[in-house]
Amino acid sequence: MSLDAVLARVAALHPRVIDLSLGRIRRLLDALGRPQDRLPPVFHVAGTNGKGSTCAYLRAALEASGRRVHVFTSPHLLRFNERIRLAGRLIEDTALVDLLEEVEAANEGEPITFFEIIGAAAFVAFARVPADALVLEVGMGGRLDATNVVARPAATVITPVALDHMSFLGDTVAAIAREKAGILKPAVPAVIGPQSADAAAVIARHATSIGAPLLRAGIEWTVAPTATGLAYEGPRWRLDLPAPALLGRHQYDNAGGAIAALEAFDPALPAACLATGLRGVEWPARLQRLTRGPLADALPPGSELWLDGGHNAACAEAVAAELARWPALPLHLVFAMLDNRDPRVFLRPLAPLAAGLAAVAIPGEHKSWSADALVQAARAEGIPARPAADAQAAVAAIVAAAPGPVRILVCGSLYLAGVVLADNG
Repeated sequence: MSLDAVLARVAALHPRVIDLSLGRIRRLLDALGRPQDRLPPVFHVAGTNGKGSTCAYLRAALEASGRRVHVFTSPHLLRFNERIRLAGRLIEDTALVDLLEEVEAANEGEPITFFEIIGAAAFVAFARVPADALVLEVGMGGRLDATNVVARPAATVITPVALDHMSFLGDTVAAIAREKAGILKPAVPAVIGPQSADAAAVIARHATSIGAPLLRAGIEWTVAPTATGLAYEGPRWRLDLPAPALLGRHQYDNAGGAIAALEAFDPALPAACLATGLRGVEWPARLQRLTRGPLADALPPGSELWLDGGHNAACAEAVAAELARWPALPLHLVFAMLDNRDPRVFLRPLAPLAAGLAAVAIPGEHKSWSADALVQAARAEGIPARPAADAQAAVAAIVAAAPGPVRILVCGSLYLAGVVLADNG
């Protein structure tokens, strides 16, 4: 049976797309022989923004040290297999189909969410294939996330917490931080990225209550850009390193969190491995410049095409802060967004920089805002906007109206980013 067919079948095993609980996944993992107890050292990463980038830095540095690394992340951009990386390689279709069918059989028709059954399959694969480390990204939240079944990870990491998934995690940053802090474990180093005062207080209280040693940005460790790269200072390390290959000031914080976790895990890790990881890290659709494909080819000389999959206000603020530092070019947005998010809140930080916006619906996604609705949201924030049939039509309209070179940013949706990468990556 094809991978798509198996994925469609297991997606129908539970009536709700998201239903946070640990009971179902624990029952299923018990039936599978508790693979979560037979894993290599685990780096468990939660947070609102920067989780994927932090995981990418961890993987890059560990692999530069010669270690074989498993990785579990979500969602995917181009292929579902991107979610499960076994000892450095994406899982093959045949192996994934076999795992999903094995897990489905063990589940015996009981209610289970799609993410839980994928997570169970990943744990089985990670337990069977030898590796030296596992980088494990939370799907949503932390406390009740299906990944939160590892009793004693090597380190936990909480990247910056912001408002997102509020219908599931709470309507304040403090409430969301409490859910994220659920991944912390007694006596396990807890690396905490930059936080608002409310989030920091919640995380610190929970860490103290369970006896998790804190390694907090700006307190136990610091990271800062320098003229030549990045300066890191932690409990043991004082390092001058290259700048992260991923763009944006926020990427220094993400890299710093990964370095702090690695320092706690292996103080003898050579700085050269960290440097190699920072230079070679890859994580698509995070302020990624596209230089080939139909969209890039349609631009006039001197123009730039950028892609970012961030979809909440904190992401937009980070991107806007970076764009404001770049040489001036008229900025036009190609914008799409799921209808469970507020487009006006996302667009607000970008509005002072944007000369115009072309709105599109996300192809094949029934939960997408319509292009017309996004146009109204953009205009309400003072951005001249028009609808377009798709990304290619949007770029064509921007180019046709522009008197010279432009900077185009495709933004607002990781799903749109995946479509654009498939056609233009």
